Amino acid sequence: MEKQCKKSRMNSRCSGLLRHLLPLAACGTLIVSGAAAAQAVPMGDEPGLQAAWPEQVGVDSRELVRLSEWIRQQKLDVHSLLVVKNGKLIFERYSDGLTRDHNYELYSVTKGVTALAAGMLIDEGRAHLDDTADSVIGRWRPALKAAFGDKQTVQLRHVLSMSTGLQYDFKPKDDPIYYGAPDRLKLAADARPKLPPGSSFEYTDINPILAAAMLSVSAGMPIDRYTQRKLFAPLGMKNAVWDRADDTGLVSSGWGLRLRAIDMAKLGELVLNDGQWQGQQLVSKSWIRQMVSPKVASDFGYYWWINNIVAGEPEVGTMGFKGQFISVLPKRNTVIVMTSLMSVDGGLRDAANLQTFRHMVRDYILPALDNPAHAEDSNGRRAALREELALSAVSRGVPGAPMDPTDKPRL
Repeated sequence: MEKQCKKSRMNSRCSGLLRHLLPLAACGTLIVSGAAAAQAVPMGDEPGLQAAWPEQVGVDSRELVRLSEWIRQQKLDVHSLLVVKNGKLIFERYSDGLTRDHNYELYSVTKGVTALAAGMLIDEGRAHLDDTADSVIGRWRPALKAAFGDKQTVQLRHVLSMSTGLQYDFKPKDDPIYYGAPDRLKLAADARPKLPPGSSFEYTDINPILAAAMLSVSAGMPIDRYTQRKLFAPLGMKNAVWDRADDTGLVSSGWGLRLRAIDMAKLGELVLNDGQWQGQQLVSKSWIRQMVSPKVASDFGYYWWINNIVAGEPEVGTMGFKGQFISVLPKRNTVIVMTSLMSVDGGLRDAANLQTFRHMVRDYILPALDNPAHAEDSNGRRAALREELALSAVSRGVPGAPMDPTDKPRL
């Protein structure tokens, strides 16, 4: 089996971290990636992310190889798995012929992107956390103003922190709020107050529908178009698609966003660097800190989870149904991304896919990061990593959850 590798070097710069979580700064680093062949083809640098071998930034690649082997042995349907350390992409694993350019349905990772967009609009003075759903949406959709009359105290801060106190009678699998809704906002308007806003955390998908509407009004354009212009384009994203709009053209801020895994990593880097990307402050540092600080729930900020994957050190992230993750580790200057199709059994905070991802991070990725004394770069280790990525590229896992049409990766 012929294998080739190209090493690219670029000037690196120090990146700011989430200093409110833990003060640490580091500089640094490759992309080795599987393709749809029996040969691992390094994909080189991505705009904003350099390529480097794990050992070049003090990471023990043997643990990453072991992780990849374990995923194959367990037949897990992991589509992509990326690790970025010190600003360098040191591990980029795909399976079943997938490549860097495929995008994935991110489900609730969409919410994490929505929170970044909300911060940008707040930074611009176009949205405010105390904006109320009835006033903002009532101006935009006068016909729904009466239906929102009982939501006069529901503010944007409550929508983003999952504390609106609204009750919606969710139907079975094909609830129109998710599939084929002619007007999702009309359905959301029928949600009734159950608890006072801000008094209790309840993870409900009524909230991101309200967020999509409120932020679209504030932006003066659909939130998907605003995000494309203000966030995705500056980050150099490709193949970004916000699907599953209703018949009025309104997307949900809770699902439907499709991104490449490497673009998910860029979002993680943006949060890791306090809202800065390539010297440009896309989102204010103050908003990033608010977004990843606890609100009504101790483990949830504004659509971002806190210490959901790693306990005992600062960690923030966003996750989606069936196993989509962005995890940010400020202490280690590291971002981890995964897309997959794994079991949802177990509920919000303990779903099987979440437990599996925690295991991957705790038992393989953290040991790789924690072993700089034995991170010795060599041709042998590079060859072992290339070989494993080649095997991964042609491996196929067993889906752990039913595959909907939207779950299929796309180019």
